Amino acid sequence: MASNSGRGGRGGGGVVTAPRRPSLALPEEPIPFDASAPFGAEEDYDGVEFVSGDFTGADAGGASLLDCALRGCVLDGVRLKGARLLDSLLQEVRGVGLDLMDAELRDVEISDARLGGAQCGGATFTRVLLRGGKMDYLNLRQARLVDVTFEGCVLVEPDFGGATLERVSFDDCELRGADFSSATLRDVDLRGVSSLDITRGAGRLAGAVVTPTQLLELAPVLAAELGLHVAPAGAG
Repeated sequence: MASNSGRGGRGGGGVVTAPRRPSLALPEEPIPFDASAPFGAEEDYDGVEFVSGDFTGADAGGASLLDCALRGCVLDGVRLKGARLLDSLLQEVRGVGLDLMDAELRDVEISDARLGGAQCGGATFTRVLLRGGKMDYLNLRQARLVDVTFEGCVLVEPDFGGATLERVSFDDCELRGADFSSATLRDVDLRGVSSLDITRGAGRLAGAVVTPTQLLELAPVLAAELGLHVAPAGAG
């Protein structure tokens, strides 16, 4: 599958600037999370490791997580609205309805996550790597993604409506039923998408690079958005 590693420049000719990846340096001796304490709103967590915790329904809005690791945690309905996740790892987390609205994620790796209906509208992602896993109905409306890599992910009906994507790549990914309505793209590499299915917003793909085969696959939805009627060959 195509990879954008080592590509430089931007603009025409199928050349895009590769996103910068996060460089994590987690503490060698992290602080174990005290399970008797709540995962609370507006709290500061520095160098804390959360392992196999079930945080269903927790309200941690506005919390700050620095140099933290969440491994194998259940995040059903967890509220992290406006939270800051910096230099942190989310590994094999799972849950439905995770709320990251207006959150800031910087230098973060999310690996092998299984998330449904994660709400990330208005969030800012900077140097974020999403590796493996599956995310259904990921809401990124009005979000800002800069230097973001999707690698080996399955994204079912992701919503990028009104989002800004700059230096974003999709490597070995599936995009099923994606919505790019009103999105703004710059240096977005879609060549590594094995299944590129865009239901809305195909006309907003200026600033992205695709393969010739992908362009042919997108032709019907592009024609529909342009109001272009394609007559059968030989039609009078």
